[in-house]
Amino acid sequence: MPSSTSSFEAANSEAASSDSVVRPGFVRLTAADRPGVAQPVPERDVPDKPWGPILLGAAVLFVVLMAGWETYWRAFDAVPGYHNGNDAWALQRRRIDEGEGGKTVLIGSSRVLFDSQLPVWEQVTGDRPIQLALEGTSGNVMLEDLAAEPKFTGRLLVGVAPDLFFSGFAYRGSAIPYFHKEGPSQRIGTWLARHLVEPYFAFYDSDFALPTVVRRQDWPLRPGMHKSSRVRKLMVQEADRNTHMWSKVETDIAYRDLCRSIWAEEFHSPPPPNMDTPAKLQKLIDEQIARAVKAVATLKARGVRIVFVRMPSAGEYYAFEQKVFPRAGTWDVLLQRTGAVGIHFEDYPQMQGYYLPEWSHMSESEARRFTAVFAPLVEAKFREQEQPALAAKP
Repeated sequence: MPSSTSSFEAANSEAASSDSVVRPGFVRLTAADRPGVAQPVPERDVPDKPWGPILLGAAVLFVVLMAGWETYWRAFDAVPGYHNGNDAWALQRRRIDEGEGGKTVLIGSSRVLFDSQLPVWEQVTGDRPIQLALEGTSGNVMLEDLAAEPKFTGRLLVGVAPDLFFSGFAYRGSAIPYFHKEGPSQRIGTWLARHLVEPYFAFYDSDFALPTVVRRQDWPLRPGMHKSSRVRKLMVQEADRNTHMWSKVETDIAYRDLCRSIWAEEFHSPPPPNMDTPAKLQKLIDEQIARAVKAVATLKARGVRIVFVRMPSAGEYYAFEQKVFPRAGTWDVLLQRTGAVGIHFEDYPQMQGYYLPEWSHMSESEARRFTAVFAPLVEAKFREQEQPALAAKP
């Protein structure tokens, strides 16, 4: 009686002696076509085609499509600007480690980013700060990062947007670990983008990416879901992260109203689980203030001068902040527990009366006018902290 092994060998022998399957020349032979034979390096014939004209046609098609995409967004009032990615933030953050640790640094969220115009600041004070503010992000994450950086010994402005700072929300929080782990290939990619793409192409913005455009179409919602829109493009950024509001937000009323409606979704949506009761909200606020207290103590021990700033807001955004994060239970407690100096726009007439098109940020012209009076206020607060230290020196 033949064994299963001998049957298998016989079957193999028959398969080997039979004719192989004939395949077209452009189809790679597989192991099934060579039973009992080791698989060789794959071979594939290159079809005889007019590859030169094909390559030229593909290049022409690419240029035409890219030109069309660029033209489309230019017609939407888009302009070239540097991409506000983690790599751009890392470039500025690295300046502290590379010898500029004694400079003035701005951190916080987008109000500090939009409303502090670095050229005006430099013009009125003689100092051009390092801009490290991140949109949609609590200043605590940057405060803690700088507290852990012994090379930073300068002056620090900390922007406080109540709904971000006292909730700990950090939409761009990944910028900090990115900076600490950034590798050579990422730096090369950043250099190439900043020199070959970003200064010349308006379409190079996350808001104009094709997947983003597809996602924000008016798709039907499944039962139980509610609309949650992504924040649209609001800014134009320069090489050192000096940032101003995109002019379309100011001049295009429909676009301005769209931006306002996206903010309003937050105002009228149910609070997240960690804020859905007064007790939970208070616990969260206390935790964020405790984070700031610890970081400020570390920075002060190193001689860093700190000023907290509550930048202006308006309209429904301001009403929302007043309702959920009232000054007495947030800002006042923050200054009391940290022992830090603060500037609240409600206390200074020169910080009021500006036009905030979508309630949260100033237009470019207003931001320049604001910075001209705001920067000297901040500088004065820094000097007040420096004078006692100078007086104490022998």
